[in-house]
Formats: sequence, C-alpha cells, structure tokens
Amino acid sequence: MNRRETLMALAAAAAAGLSNAVIAQSSGKVWRIGFLGPTVDDAPHLLAAFREGLREAGYVEGRNIVILYRWTTHRGVVIDANSMTASAQELIDQRVDVLAASIDPPIIAAKKVAGHTPIVMLNVSDPVALGLVSSLARPGGNITGLTRLSPELVGKNVQLLVELVPGARRIALLASTISAMTPLMTRVTREAVTARGLEFHVVEVRGVPELDDAFAAARRARADAVFVPGDGLFFVHRAQLAETALAQRLPAAFSYTENVEAGGLLAYSPSSTENYRRAGGFIDKILRGVNPGDIPIEQPTRFELAINLKTAKALGITVPQSLLVRADRVVE
Repeated sequence: MNRRETLMALAAAAAAGLSNAVIAQSSGKVWRIGFLGPTVDDAPHLLAAFREGLREAGYVEGRNIVILYRWTTHRGVVIDANSMTASAQELIDQRVDVLAASIDPPIIAAKKVAGHTPIVMLNVSDPVALGLVSSLARPGGNITGLTRLSPELVGKNVQLLVELVPGARRIALLASTISAMTPLMTRVTREAVTARGLEFHVVEVRGVPELDDAFAAARRARADAVFVPGDGLFFVHRAQLAETALAQRLPAAFSYTENVEAGGLLAYSPSSTENYRRAGGFIDKILRGVNPGDIPIEQPTRFELAINLKTAKALGITVPQSLLVRADRVVE
C-alpha cells in the first residue's frame, strides 16, 4: 500500500467510525510483542483473552504482529525469580516493541531489565505498594497496565467467608514466602480478621512441596477457615489446593475465580480474563506513540462472587440464600 492509499484508508476508517482495527492494519508495520506469562497448559483462557484483546485493537499474529512468548511456568510449576528475569531479558534482547507481563513476579522481573522498553502489566496486585509506579493516575516511566486491587478486596473475602461459615473463630492466611506482596497482604488480612473479633493465624508456604501440608498445618493451628491470597503458586496449583482444603475439611476463600472453578469454595475477585483482554487497548496506545507513563493504570470495575456448591455440600455447608442471590457464578 502506497502513501496515498494509506491516507485514504485512514480517512475512510475515521469517516465510517470504524474500530482501531482498520487503522492498525493499514500501517504496514509488523510489531513485536513480548509475552511473559503462564503457559497455555496452565491458563489457556488467559492467553486466549490476551490474543482476543489484540485482535479487537486490530493486531493479528502473522499479519501485523509477532508475539514472542516466554513462560513463567514449566510443567505446572512456577519458575524462580532468576529464571523469570532471564526470560524477560531474552525478550528485551529480541527488541520487542512492548513487553506484556502477567502478575507480580514477572512484572518485577521485566521492570529490572526492560530499560526504556514499554511494559504493560496484565494483572498486578498493587503496583504502587510494589514500587513499580508513582501513582495509578500518572504511573511515570515506561510502565502501565491493569491492577487487581488485591489488598482492597481482602476485607470483602473475609466478610463473605465469615458469612458462609458463621461459626468460624480463627481464620488462617496462606502466605507465600516468595511473594513481594505477602507483608502487606498479611497486615490487611490480620486487620480484616481481628476487626471482626476473630483470631488470626499465618501458614507460610515456601513452595510446591509444602502445598499438600498447608491446610493440614492450618487445621493443626485450630483454624476454622482459610483465606488464600492471589499468587502465581496458588493459581497454578489451584486444583491441588482445592483437593487438600477439602481433604482437611477446611472452608477457604480464594482470590481468583479460577480457584473456585477448580474446586475451591469461594472467591470474590475481578476477572483475570477481562484484564488480559483489555491489555490489547494499552498495547495499541503505546504502538501509536503514547508514552506508557502517561497512560493511567486501570482498576477493575466489575467483580465476581463465585461459589462452588458441590464443595459446600461436601463440607456440610448450607449456602445462605442471601449469598446465592448475590453470586455471579455458581459451580454445581
């Protein structure tokens, strides 16, 4: 397409009120997008949503973009921080135009090595608390994206857990020792639990070998229920956590809807799928020349209450009608 044809295509798209797709595809440029996130085996729906969001913005693999993939999981195991940093460096070395990173550890790894390469955060817990950005409104530097509001949602999850298990007197927190957010999540969970006059206990989890014993440790500590915060370890091994919680007969609230779909009891959270899809709009703005540090970080506007009735029945829990009518997703 020559310059005159390109200008005509752009004018026609604007006149017709068409989406960004026409404009994005008319430039003739093939952009290089780096993706640092979980494999298709661990989260196929998230990768599909990421590609869908790019298509909605007019970017299609093999046509006007190349997506270079590096994975944060391997055979169902979350890779360590050094490996994540090395993977992020590989993408930077391949001169990607934008680097999309999934959750906290990959985002932190990308930030270390990106230099001036723009970063789009797909699902960050709290970028200000992590020191990744100056503020949500004006992130500054080379980074923008979407947050999950993880600390702000702790109180709601604890409230719902207590509503579902009104006899609970001690709530345990599963705390990943490798998560940078653990100190903050421990503090806000403690505050949410003790504000209700309940006892609080922390069960530390250092890695996969300790997952099987995590709920057993909570049971030994006389916990009546457990809150599991957002973390790559707890997301990837969501089926295993659901099984061990049920085996120990401990009701648990999780930070991802996917945990409930895998057999967990309860979750109140934003949609990870929606965040991955909406990332396409951020990438589009950056490729059009907008400084990522000037693009406000988006907070979720829609939240899902998910309840697994099959798990509740197995635990001998009768879900109150007041909770059922508020649920956005019920797994039966």
